[in-house]
Amino acid sequence: MQIYGDLYIDGEWRKPASDSSIDVQSASTEETIGSVPEGTAADVDQAVAAARRAFTGPWGETTKEERAAWLTKLAGALKERGEAIARTISREVGTPISISGMIQAGLPVMTTNNYAQMIATFVTEQEVGNSLVVREPFGVIGAITPWNYPLHQIMNKVAPALAAGCTVVLKPSEIAPLNAFILAEACIAIGLPAGVVNIVSGTGPTVGEAIAGHPGVDMVSFTGSVRAGKRVSALAAETIKKVTLELGGKSAFVILDDAPFEKAVPAGAKNAMLNSGQTCSAWTRMVVPRNRLEEAEKLAAQTLSQLTMGDPLDPATKLGPLISGTQRQRVEGYIAKGKQEGAKLIAGGRRPAAFGKGFFVEPTLFSGVQSDMTIAQEEIFGPVLSILPYDTEDDAVRIANDSIYGLAGGVWSGDPARALRVARRIRTGQVDINGGRFNPLAPFGGYKQSGVGRELGAWGLEEFFQVKSIAR
Repeated sequence: MQIYGDLYIDGEWRKPASDSSIDVQSASTEETIGSVPEGTAADVDQAVAAARRAFTGPWGETTKEERAAWLTKLAGALKERGEAIARTISREVGTPISISGMIQAGLPVMTTNNYAQMIATFVTEQEVGNSLVVREPFGVIGAITPWNYPLHQIMNKVAPALAAGCTVVLKPSEIAPLNAFILAEACIAIGLPAGVVNIVSGTGPTVGEAIAGHPGVDMVSFTGSVRAGKRVSALAAETIKKVTLELGGKSAFVILDDAPFEKAVPAGAKNAMLNSGQTCSAWTRMVVPRNRLEEAEKLAAQTLSQLTMGDPLDPATKLGPLISGTQRQRVEGYIAKGKQEGAKLIAGGRRPAAFGKGFFVEPTLFSGVQSDMTIAQEEIFGPVLSILPYDTEDDAVRIANDSIYGLAGGVWSGDPARALRVARRIRTGQVDINGGRFNPLAPFGGYKQSGVGRELGAWGLEEFFQVKSIAR
């Protein structure tokens, strides 16, 4: 049982303003596995004040080289706690331990190290005509993060913010907050200066809104739903603060008629099921030639049948539960909607009989899906893949772009040049060609209602700088 009674504010564990706490539930057993304080607006006030003192004080005077050294230390402390982080998130979220170590624990370490290396040589001053153009840290950053890749999303914000010279007030997801408290332990272990990172757990309507609307916060970086992103933007607008948003996705995977289906279809199906489909960039719409629809159905169904469901702490498990009962009900509602609107259920769609506990849903495959169906338009955030048939290449691109979202996508073709040509036509922030691997140094973010701004790489670092010109 991981029980935290205090918040991490100003470099130390501090008693919260309220005695209320939030229980954390195991996604696979439904048991309580820990608890964290239920923070309040008063706690946010303290955290913002601490972050402001650090920003205008010692941290604001650090050099790029000094900040790089702190990030290197922090990456090392997170790596030392890698096993604990992986197991904690597997219990909180349900991510299979077979990938949790690499993704949930490994990516935060990689990102932190990447920014340590990047900031040391990052150009923050340049001569432009008779002006000196300088990049200065934005100030106090409010970071509001989701539950699906909790520490990864945290460090996507915290690491570049610290690298730029900013300080942070973090609200982790109240559904999966325990990993954030391991981050606090790592900060204490390395002696990170007081106020540089502050963590206030709590709910979105209380802590999240207090951060977004706080006059002492200079910028908000938010990852979550479109609905919540709109609310954060509205609150931040009251004080005209910068907001970056990484929101939802309904990404299309276009398989062209010359693609090797025996490779492309399984790759697309596995992508859609990563983390039980609780991945904002998942390819949840598989767009295939109409004359090869049956072939795609068989290959996708076969791939899903090979995904072993079970305890996320069992190394043999390939597909874990959804994070909560609420999320399972949401996913089941979409499955029912798909049937109601005439989509063809090929596989799954039920709660597996083998599990009496845990928020499990079978990997689900729909085919014959039309672009105007609910399951083709709305983000389900569960193990549900829709196959949409197309007639021509132009038709495939139209279907791929027929969404309010534009976060990610994929294209597979036997001709790499053709794949690239189609990828350029898809209106999303990132597109993978022929199984291209995730690149943590490339920008991540979306078009349309998938968000504003970018994370990762130099583009993610740029977000945390103000630009000043000094004419001489």
